Amino acid sequence: MHIRFHAAIAELPAAEWDALRADANPFVSHAFLHALEQSGCIRPDWGWQAHHLGLYQDGRLLAAAPLYLKGNSHGEFVFDWSWASAWERAGGDYYPKLLNAVPYSPVPGPRLLAGNDERTLLLQRALVEAMQGEAERMGLSSVHANFLQAAELAAFDGSDHAWLARSDVQFHWHNHGYRHFPDFLAALNHKKRKNILRERRQVAASGLAIEWRGGDTLDRDEWRQLHALYETTFDMKGNHAALTAAFFLRLGELGRTAQVALARQGETIVAMALFVQGSDVLYGRYWGASVDVPGLHFELCYYRGIEHAIAHKLARFEPGAQGEHKLARGFLPVRTHSRHYLANPDFRAAVAAALAGERPAVDAYAAELQSHSPYADRGHRDADTVTDQR
Repeated sequence: MHIRFHAAIAELPAAEWDALRADANPFVSHAFLHALEQSGCIRPDWGWQAHHLGLYQDGRLLAAAPLYLKGNSHGEFVFDWSWASAWERAGGDYYPKLLNAVPYSPVPGPRLLAGNDERTLLLQRALVEAMQGEAERMGLSSVHANFLQAAELAAFDGSDHAWLARSDVQFHWHNHGYRHFPDFLAALNHKKRKNILRERRQVAASGLAIEWRGGDTLDRDEWRQLHALYETTFDMKGNHAALTAAFFLRLGELGRTAQVALARQGETIVAMALFVQGSDVLYGRYWGASVDVPGLHFELCYYRGIEHAIAHKLARFEPGAQGEHKLARGFLPVRTHSRHYLANPDFRAAVAAALAGERPAVDAYAAELQSHSPYADRGHRDADTVTDQR
């Protein structure tokens, strides 16, 4: 096999790249990653430089991985700021580092694109070895693989224990064959059901017109309004709005990949929640609003998404990172997984010790969350909700 690293996703063949995905996760599609690069979201001065990995045989792409040289830790959602600080205090250069992930997207999904057959694990391990070798060749401090699928963990967990395991918690909603939203509400305990109905009544009484739109039905002006809401809301919270207006417009060109719940006051869009849809999963991504209406955030970001998932028989709705408030609205804790290679053995040992201390706290947090399940049947859970795979 021949190893190549690419400074742009456009250098890799789109059809061959997409054929290597184990599932139709939209965030690792060639078109999505290309849209990020072409619309100015991936920039060295923002800490992102494409360095995608391809494994070839006789000119044919056998396996691939979305890979970036990172000049900071922004937009990753697996936080390693303390590691960077410790290494730099010791006189090392933590940045640049290599990151195997999707920019700005804390979404579990394929990171080692190697098809789904008897060669998959072998090819996944070859990708991992290539990433590790590239870090050593370039003299980098580390390589990080974030939000991995469970089926990919074995490729990192080799006998040499070079890659450190880390786990965290997100909140996901699972569709248990609900016929409609009231059917879902009936599965909740009385207190949580009553609270959701109260929040929805507040929005209904506001006079705002709520719509669900496929991204391909929005015109350019509507997309510009959505981006303005996203940008303003990020700025108000002191965060960097990394996605450009050009990227929002590109989303509108990706068929029905983008979905939007929006609120209008007259003809003006005053709030929006942006989603990305895969074959059987809905992903909540961004929220923006220019009005303060009680319950509006929950209505657009959660309840309309649940309604859409039920209506389209989607298996799961992942609303994004963090947020214990999601638990009360039907989203249960799910473990997420990352793997980390630190080149320096002493640094690796120190971080491994820190992770060993962190792990019981994360386990206890996940168990505590599960004990506060909003469902009337306290056994109402999915097999993977609190499983920690190491």
